Amino acid sequence: MSRLLLIGPPGAGKGTQAARLAAAYGIPAISTGDIFRSNVKNETPLGTLAKAYMDAGDNVPDSLTNDLLRHRLAEPDAQSGFLLDGYPRTTDQVRELDEFLQSHGTALDAVVELEADPEIVIGRLRKRATEEGRSDDNEGVVRHRLEVYREQTEPLIDIYDGRGSLVRIDALGEIDDVTARIIEALLVRGIALPDAATR
Repeated sequence: MSRLLLIGPPGAGKGTQAARLAAAYGIPAISTGDIFRSNVKNETPLGTLAKAYMDAGDNVPDSLTNDLLRHRLAEPDAQSGFLLDGYPRTTDQVRELDEFLQSHGTALDAVVELEADPEIVIGRLRKRATEEGRSDDNEGVVRHRLEVYREQTEPLIDIYDGRGSLVRIDALGEIDDVTARIIEALLVRGIALPDAATR
């Protein structure tokens, strides 16, 4: 089974591709954003803490996020593989993830970077804000989120590139085409779809 990480700026299509890849590879898609938004919607204590950060376009603090991920990755469905979307976002979170995986005798198989032009991303997110009513998708917050991404998350790309685990994918175009690009790039790295592996 595969242990994958999907990384890219807000609006690059991570959520869409994560769902498609999780289904294709038979692994759970684990999105910190979805987990936090679910907690916000249900007005849990975690949701109340997270909402103020999310509405401002800031990352939820590492301590909250790390606890959440440790618990999620320890669940039975993630034991034989997973796809992370939205975590890690900082170098401290990379260290936390490394320590967790090492303690379980595993490591990431590949890190997929979705590349997208910032102005196209802003247009996508404006549309999503209208369609989904997301309070974190107005243009001011989006531009701030892109800046946070550049400052805090882009350094992770260099870390994973240095480890030889990074796969760069053009995230623009039809959804099916982007999915096909990812699957093809992972196959080149020896990560095949489960049904292909058994043929």
